[in-house]
Amino acid sequence: MTEPYIHRISVVIPVYQGERTLDAVIEELRPLTEGFRSPGGRAAQVGEVILTYDRGPDRSDTVIRRLAETHSWIVPVWLSRNFGQHAATLAGMASSGGEWIVTMDEDGQHDPRDIGGLLDAALDAQADLVYANPVNRPPHGAVRNTASRASKRILETVFSGGRATDFNSFRLVLGEIGRSVAAYAGHGVYLDVALSWIAARTATADVRLRQEGERRSGYSYRRLFGHFWSMVLTSGTRGLRLVTYAGTTVFVAGLLYAIYLVIARSAGVVQEPGWTSLMVVLLLGLGLVLMALGIIAEYLGVAVSTALGKPSYLIVRDPATGPLAKAAPVAPAAPRDGSAAAS
Repeated sequence: MTEPYIHRISVVIPVYQGERTLDAVIEELRPLTEGFRSPGGRAAQVGEVILTYDRGPDRSDTVIRRLAETHSWIVPVWLSRNFGQHAATLAGMASSGGEWIVTMDEDGQHDPRDIGGLLDAALDAQADLVYANPVNRPPHGAVRNTASRASKRILETVFSGGRATDFNSFRLVLGEIGRSVAAYAGHGVYLDVALSWIAARTATADVRLRQEGERRSGYSYRRLFGHFWSMVLTSGTRGLRLVTYAGTTVFVAGLLYAIYLVIARSAGVVQEPGWTSLMVVLLLGLGLVLMALGIIAEYLGVAVSTALGKPSYLIVRDPATGPLAKAAPVAPAAPRDGSAAAS
């Protein structure tokens, strides 16, 4: 009898304030390291849990060291200073070895039992990137939730920021894509925007978020605005292209209005001496300046894309030989010890 295909998963957790919550998260992940079945019947196993220490204000480093000594499947990654959640997540991705990568927070609001649902969504939709889709309100204030939804909608519609409304820190991605993003992404790049550059298909899976444990959120409104601005700056050149469009529009309108003023002056409609020539110079000059700024913006956009590390292409393995080709559920069998609770 052919052995069932087991999807190997690396879990990446950026740790900033995990002193009080990390033990509980690891305990929930422990049964998944023994093997489990997704709700759709796929066999999977968490092969490693990568804890990226992002130099937070508490004693998370002590907890990480203790957990790494207790569990052989925990891989600590130490950053030299605080670089932020996305940089810490990228560092964990670069250190992973699984054919799938799951990223989740250390505060306990993401339930590890939902990993199976993310895997099913990827295999059912043949998607190489899956985001958790909360079916309940996120455990934050109404103002923060509203601001988050509005900023993602603006990014998606105005700045062409991909499927920004789906962005979530609880995500599953093909390992080779996640590690490739970690290799080429430049400084300050927004992780989900970088993933949208190369993910061929994106899907979502319903989850229910939990409370954030016994800690306050490390995100002030200032830091959240910084995240939004980072998304805008890394979402592409549409914002810069708006300058080009505005410059061209003003130049054409100014040219047409200048022609009208010359005709009106010749017909005697405009009587003020010097007014016509002044307006013509101002309109044409302003239009030319804005057009020049638009051209500069286009060149700047090319430079920005290069600086952010946006690739011209990405070579991956034949999808027919990768984990997406192993979509068939496992034939019913008695679950392994410890896997029933995990599934």
